[in-house]
Amino acid sequence: MTDVTLITNLLYRYAELMDLGDFRGAAGLFAKARLRVGHRGEGDEYYVDASGMCAIWETTVVRYPDGTPRTKHVTTNPIVEVDVAAGTATVRSYYTVFQQVDDFGLQPVISGRYHDRFAKIDGTWHFVERDYTLVDLIGDVSRHLTIAL
Repeated sequence: MTDVTLITNLLYRYAELMDLGDFRGAAGLFAKARLRVGHRGEGDEYYVDASGMCAIWETTVVRYPDGTPRTKHVTTNPIVEVDVAAGTATVRSYYTVFQQVDDFGLQPVISGRYHDRFAKIDGTWHFVERDYTLVDLIGDVSRHLTIAL
């Protein structure tokens, strides 16, 4: 497989694991990464590691009796730029999260962008950074999250 395919497969694997409610598996994809999740104050960016991100998901994402959040994370428009010599890559992509539960018809609940950085370590591509702060559109997340956005 090409580097671009291997990298985009990581994007898609993340979406798959989130939709399965496998937050530990999703966090495992970020074992070598730092994740930007917000700001603590003026210009002070706030990052967490994989275990910190897993803890955030475990406490803020609603899971239903089937163990899933009843979502479909759709990742589109990946723009992949690979520096073969350096063993690094960047990806900019869009995401849309759809959700349906018994009293909540299928609808988009949130969409935005991911800005990711990857590194090839011991011959395998890994996430090394993701920016989770690029939220563009927010719908009704009341059945998806335990917090208000």
